[in-house]
Amino acid sequence: MAAHESADLRGLLEGVVAETGLVLESVRELQRGGTPVVMVVVDAADGVRGVDSDTLAEVSRAVSKEMDRADPIDGEYVLEVSTPGAERELTETRHWRREIGRVIRVCLRDRSEVTGRLVAAGEESATLDVDGEAVTISYAQVKKARPRVEFGSEE
Repeated sequence: MAAHESADLRGLLEGVVAETGLVLESVRELQRGGTPVVMVVVDAADGVRGVDSDTLAEVSRAVSKEMDRADPIDGEYVLEVSTPGAERELTETRHWRREIGRVIRVCLRDRSEVTGRLVAAGEESATLDVDGEAVTISYAQVKKARPRVEFGSEE
């Protein structure tokens, strides 16, 4: 069965996640081998890059406690709390801002692609350094964008 976003669980967990200083990205329900699975994806707030393991454990405990208290799912279920990962799709302005300085691959609606180092992210557009040239892309032009993992960088 395919995962589907759960508005009821999102409403239940949004405040709990916010209290830990994180942002609730998504809550999905699916069936795995006949067992209900609740997948909770959390991320750092605007301007912060990444979530450390201690914070992820803290939010996982808080989510589990709230799920136990509210008991929104009949019977047994599996709870998975994770982050979106290093190559997450950039879908919100805050995602772009957090990736300033990283190499981004952007697929545009006209089917072209641009890859460059993100140097700025505003409300309506982002600017990439593409081989020394500043290229500004409106978010409305973006079909899909993801940061690229760089190995051996000097950061």
